[in-house]
Amino acid sequence: MPHIVNHPRRLVTALALILLPVGALAAMVTSEQTDGPLRCEIRVTPQAGMVALQPLVRTDRPVSGTYRFQVESTGGSGGSNIDQSGAFDASPGHAAPLGSVSLGSDGAGYRATLDVTAGDSSVRCTQRIGGSI
Repeated sequence: MPHIVNHPRRLVTALALILLPVGALAAMVTSEQTDGPLRCEIRVTPQAGMVALQPLVRTDRPVSGTYRFQVESTGGSGGSNIDQSGAFDASPGHAAPLGSVSLGSDGAGYRATLDVTAGDSSVRCTQRIGGSI
């Protein structure tokens, strides 16, 4: 029997070191809430005390359009709002990044909303991250 098993504290530490990267990978969240030829998603990736949010658009055909990405945060000592918008071009088979936001993950909660419009099509994705909003 390995020597580490005789010491429960060492076993727990070893398991934590092994499972931590697995947990971080599992914590990467993607919110893809739309179906159809125009789809949006909000990718959430934890990063060393921060959380990165990346709005993406996918399509079945080449399109041009506009987007609005809003992030509301609350918790800690207050709240803040982030608002990004602009034009985009997307082609089939590739997720088109529309921007990015990096936020502290110190117990705050976030609600992200992505609105995408291309021609007569509009889609919305929402994602809640951390805290209690």
